[in-house]
Amino acid sequence: MPGIDPSAPPSGTGCADCEDTGGWWFHLRRCAQCGHIGCCDSSPSQHARAHAAAAGHPVMRSFEPGESWFWDFTTERDVEGPELAPPTAHPVDQPAPGPRDRVPADWRRHLH
Repeated sequence: MPGIDPSAPPSGTGCADCEDTGGWWFHLRRCAQCGHIGCCDSSPSQHARAHAAAAGHPVMRSFEPGESWFWDFTTERDVEGPELAPPTAHPVDQPAPGPRDRVPADWRRHLH
């Protein structure tokens, strides 16, 4: 399927952009083409969607434990996809929202 490279490993265990800026995320998404980890549309910075637009990589997959769904930002619909290179989710002991030391006490007020 265009927009998916099953061999691309994830870029890390947290949102790469939030890690660079000192931000925090609610849930994580993985670019199915290059493996870039970004934060979801409910997160304050919505880095997964920004990555899809900037890189032209339309398909992402949930990077949450127990979730395996794909989303296409160009059609705004779920799509089928193959198994991706491991790991397929952040560590189960990593909190959501996260990272723990950067999440404000009133984090729910900051969600979209």
